Amino acid sequence: MQLRDFLPKTLFGRMLSIILVPMIFVQVITVFIFYERHWDTVTRHMAQNLAGEIGLLIDNLGARPDQAAVEAVTAKGWQYFSFPIHFQNDAILPNRPIGPPETYAETMLRRELKNRLVQPWVLDTSSDPNLIFIDLQMENGVLRIYASRKRIFSSTSWTFIGWTVGSSIILFGIALMFLRRQVRPIHRLAAAARQLGLGRPAPDYRLEGAREVRLAGRAFQAMRYRIMRQLNERTEMLAGVSHDLRTPLTRMRLQLALMKDSADTKAIGSDISEMEEMIDGYLAFAAGEGDEAPQEIAIDEMLDRLVTQAHKVHKFDITLAPVKDNIPVFPIRRNAIQRAFANIISNAIRYSSKTFASIRLHNDEVIITFDDNGAGIPQERRADAIRPFIRLEESRNRRTGGAGLGLSITSDIILSHGGELTLSDSPLGGLRVVVKLPV
Repeated sequence: MQLRDFLPKTLFGRMLSIILVPMIFVQVITVFIFYERHWDTVTRHMAQNLAGEIGLLIDNLGARPDQAAVEAVTAKGWQYFSFPIHFQNDAILPNRPIGPPETYAETMLRRELKNRLVQPWVLDTSSDPNLIFIDLQMENGVLRIYASRKRIFSSTSWTFIGWTVGSSIILFGIALMFLRRQVRPIHRLAAAARQLGLGRPAPDYRLEGAREVRLAGRAFQAMRYRIMRQLNERTEMLAGVSHDLRTPLTRMRLQLALMKDSADTKAIGSDISEMEEMIDGYLAFAAGEGDEAPQEIAIDEMLDRLVTQAHKVHKFDITLAPVKDNIPVFPIRRNAIQRAFANIISNAIRYSSKTFASIRLHNDEVIITFDDNGAGIPQERRADAIRPFIRLEESRNRRTGGAGLGLSITSDIILSHGGELTLSDSPLGGLRVVVKLPV
């Protein structure tokens, strides 16, 4: 276990910890010093004063006071110390064990009384909520001295504790509001960046927050504008290239149609068809997602429709496992994702005789798996399989090898949605294609 395992995972939690931990640490130290120093000192002095006043009165009373002595001590106690004093003739202190002190103040007062008084005595601090009294055994009776509880129980300790807790709560509330306002722009920036990574628009993002957050926001906006400009320029360039390449091919096909059929004309026609196919593939790869806007799509229904179509039209043995999870509807580019799945299924049709597809939800990702029983792809060639213009089939036959763009286009589409495409071994003996799309 390391320290980072106990740290908060969010920026808000860490910033709050930076503020709260030192504040709590200081408050704990302050309370500890108060109790160890101030409260202990004040309580000890209060107990000494009270015990000294009681000892002074008892010293003037004598061991066996008469009525006049009791009256004189009672008058002095009330006049100088505000002590109500009562004397009960021929009384004896109850013979019962003295329990342990309930508070620190009572402990201090017992210790001071023990040092000041020679007569047997009993201290009671719990019978009355406002008074404490001390019973002293004289030779001819019991003398009870009453004193206010404030004489040994200081109220400043509770005031201090209340102020400490109250100020901590106020500071915590202020820090909470401040941190929320500071973290909110970061959340907005993260959400906008995630939308861009998923290929979705983020039109509601605006610059706000601290200077550093605004700088990051400006950098993000500049990056987004450059990406969008690059995509637009690429689309415009490809439209021009498409027109420039298709025009001479169209003239060649027209000229070829006017010529007599021969082995040469058939070869030239085959080459023209091959060039058109290559141009279509290259432009499709470079165009990527185009200007298609994301839509809320039920991806499990789309996959089921493609699997059913492949089974009926191509008479291919492909099965979709029953969907057990509740797949949510989330924004994707319908045509692009449909094309990505179609490329995977067409590869399975070309290179295998059986495919098993499944879809499930894991955390915040939809995972689509395609398993086939074909020859598969060696592990050392899988990275090349998703690179553009790399044909694992070494022949130049387009019927068996294609243009080498199928998985590249699929990977490009998945990445533009913020997802991931991986290749691995299939339990059926062929290739496993796993597509992960964030919800």
